[in-house]
Amino acid sequence: MNPPTPILVFDIFGTVVDWHGSIKREVQALYPQVDADAFALAWRAGYQPAMQRVRSGELGWTLIDDLHRGILDGLLPRFGLAHLSEAERQHLNRVWHRLNPWPDAVQGLTRLKTRHTLCTLSNGNIGLLTNMAKRAGLPWDCILSAEVFRAYKPDPAVYRGAANIFDVPPEQVMLVAAHQDDLAAARACGLATAYIERPLEFGVAHVKDVSPDAANTWHARDLEDLALQLGC
Repeated sequence: MNPPTPILVFDIFGTVVDWHGSIKREVQALYPQVDADAFALAWRAGYQPAMQRVRSGELGWTLIDDLHRGILDGLLPRFGLAHLSEAERQHLNRVWHRLNPWPDAVQGLTRLKTRHTLCTLSNGNIGLLTNMAKRAGLPWDCILSAEVFRAYKPDPAVYRGAANIFDVPPEQVMLVAAHQDDLAAARACGLATAYIERPLEFGVAHVKDVSPDAANTWHARDLEDLALQLGC
């Protein structure tokens, strides 16, 4: 039998919310002349390199909102949008606050909440995660962010910090994520792990491999499936 994990902490982008589909739809609506699929993928492609600049010390602590804005400003000329005003850039950058949940997310989280404490554990900043949750109806008990620990995943300080905040040993915390590298880093810190299949995270033209990894404690089709497996 798997050990009890009363606290579930969640990766957000791609696991709980559909960043690609949400950004693609909004860009298509605002700027129909732009290849919105390519725009969404290019914006996300800048995510890890931007965080690495913080991890390496090249940049001081910088919120994801500000990293997203820097990536965006670099992208706009490539997509014929260099003319956007400051107000238009600010609005577009905040699309990350308006990401839509996957269809199973709200119901799955609501079921999981009946037996577990639910908490974000995202590289997204607190304001972003709060605005997203309010808009999408995501029923978190607590919002934790890399901002709290001033370190970006996969820094161990984030995973260990979540356990420390709740004053429990790491094995009583489980990371729920759609990214095997995130889960591997959490396991290295003693957390249990649950993989969520999100084959369309990068869109229908870029289907993702969602093969199981036996190292994870659980493997679920979606959040409702995870709730079913956990008896919720």
